[in-house]
Amino acid sequence: MQSVANISVSEAVDYKALYEQSLAENKILKQQLEQLQIQLLQLQKLVFGSKHERFVPQNANASQQGTLFTVDPIAEVITETKELPAREITKTTVVSKHQGRQSFPEKLRRQEVVIEPQGIDIANCSRLGEDVTELLAYTPSELYVKRIVRPRYAVKTTGVVAQAPAPARAIEKCSADTSLLAQIVVEKYVDHLPLYRQIKRYDRLDGNINDSTIGDWVRAVAHALSGLYDRHKKKVLASQYLHADETVIQVMTDEKKNATHQGYYWVYQSHHDKLVLFDYRSGRGREGPTTILKDYKGYLQTDGYAGYDIFKDYPDITLFHCMAHARRKFHEALPNDRKRAEYVLEQIQQLYAIERQAKENSIKGEDLTQYRKEHALPILQNLGAWMKKAYMEVLPKSSIGKALAYSIERWDKLSLYATNGLLHIDNNPVENSIRPVAVGRKNYLFAGSHAAAERAAIFYSLFATCKVHTINPYDWLENVLDKLAICTLDQLDDLLPQNWVR
Repeated sequence: MQSVANISVSEAVDYKALYEQSLAENKILKQQLEQLQIQLLQLQKLVFGSKHERFVPQNANASQQGTLFTVDPIAEVITETKELPAREITKTTVVSKHQGRQSFPEKLRRQEVVIEPQGIDIANCSRLGEDVTELLAYTPSELYVKRIVRPRYAVKTTGVVAQAPAPARAIEKCSADTSLLAQIVVEKYVDHLPLYRQIKRYDRLDGNINDSTIGDWVRAVAHALSGLYDRHKKKVLASQYLHADETVIQVMTDEKKNATHQGYYWVYQSHHDKLVLFDYRSGRGREGPTTILKDYKGYLQTDGYAGYDIFKDYPDITLFHCMAHARRKFHEALPNDRKRAEYVLEQIQQLYAIERQAKENSIKGEDLTQYRKEHALPILQNLGAWMKKAYMEVLPKSSIGKALAYSIERWDKLSLYATNGLLHIDNNPVENSIRPVAVGRKNYLFAGSHAAAERAAIFYSLFATCKVHTINPYDWLENVLDKLAICTLDQLDDLLPQNWVR
């Protein structure tokens, strides 16, 4: 009987171990479910929601939050009281604050149409005034042929034949005028209108431009601007403070039929000179930034991408990071741990408020350095210490855990801006310059080749710089194409967008 009992006990199921195992498995499944729910919320936000990341805490005072009832009034109610012998009458008048119809810019050409009354003799009338209505009108674009005529003359006394020389042209033997070339390139790379759509539009104007011809024109313009692009690149890399970021571009290749390769635009923006440089590379490896920045000296601000970590070992480059990227991690962690994520977002919101106040009061240079040390640095130090403590209380693989780990690892480089008034809190300037590429991808989908992507980098660089300096890209390009044919190497810098004068 004892041996039977021993056998039954040894063969009995270890329910305690199974229970502990099930608890562990449930914990893992719960974490996986939580991650999937957060991913679902993020996908729903991308598809249906606003991408604006401004943070408004849940416990904010009602007076600080916008509601349907805090809209600025568009009319003011004025109450006038008049006393009459028998009774008191209250008269209410609504005085509109509407500014009226917006006037059109004075620089627009005015075409006047005068409509005289019928059935009277105007000569026997005295004019009392007039009513004027302005309408914004449009004349469809026109393709026309510019004929350049150069007469030849024979001087009777000497027999010498005289003729004016042909005008210099940046693109020899091109059948398109610079006005049309500039329009085509600007519509493709600024307005994101693919060439095949432009061809259809020009067909309606009896242009009859085929796809190979218009493609040759774009290639010719890029080639004409290549020297200017090289000068522009040197100017950007001579800056002592660069923002850096990258974005993808699909490129058709011969490796696979009807398949695309994912290339990258590495984008660098000089913060103080407001110059933007697009550099195309076939991949996202370190070769891109290390090649172009091999001789660079100064500050380099990036997101947390590991490809830039190699610059930590460059003695002439000071690497630091973007607060907006760190903030984004906590914004995504709100569904996971609202209390901790909200606290961090509130602290970062205070940092941005300090930056806004400094900008509104025109605090710059050394004054800004001191201002940040007094107001922003204590917040950064306290928040950094709080994050290290909070990280010990959360699951490392949770969204809040990942957000904390991202910032803790980079906190010194995220806080560096507060010690120097020359630096910016985030990398938003270069991200704003990249946005046109994202819009373009939705329209033309891919570049036809690696060479086409490199040509696009030339246009994106120069047009993005035009945008930062509030220069009309069409006016700049048309004028520059005319001047390139006659300018010398010493005059090339004068054609760069930041130096350009019509």
